[in-house]
Amino acid sequence: MSDFYKLTINTLQGKELKLSELEGKVVLVVNTASECGLTPQYEGLQKLHEQYADQGLVILGCPCNQFGEQEPGSVSEIQGGCLINYGVDFTISEKIEVNGDNAHPLFVYLKQQLSGVLGSRIKWNFTKFLIGKDGQPIKRFAPTTKPDAIESYIQKALA
Repeated sequence: MSDFYKLTINTLQGKELKLSELEGKVVLVVNTASECGLTPQYEGLQKLHEQYADQGLVILGCPCNQFGEQEPGSVSEIQGGCLINYGVDFTISEKIEVNGDNAHPLFVYLKQQLSGVLGSRIKWNFTKFLIGKDGQPIKRFAPTTKPDAIESYIQKALA
């Protein structure tokens, strides 16, 4: 079993999500922020969710306030911003940290598996990680990589 499936994360609603429940699915993990110049990427992520969820894609947005304090809101503010502004209905986790001593174990694992331009550290909001059906990380995408630019990788992983 992949180490990815040994991890858990709480949803924004406080429910524990065991990543083992996602076995056999392709997962796109994204650290998000509601007040970032890249926040409009929520729209593209939602389009990917709508297009590929039935084929086995799961998108997991992970709000993080570590970059320019661009996710300062409470649970209800985060939820309202995602839903009202972008119509997001894919899974959003609790607010987490992605770097440093308090980094969530999911991001510790992903950074160990797929380094970025700045080594393992997450550079900014909307860094994306694509995980295959077998729980193995496939590719890391830069914050500026738009969701539609990832579509071909998702299609290949779903095939």
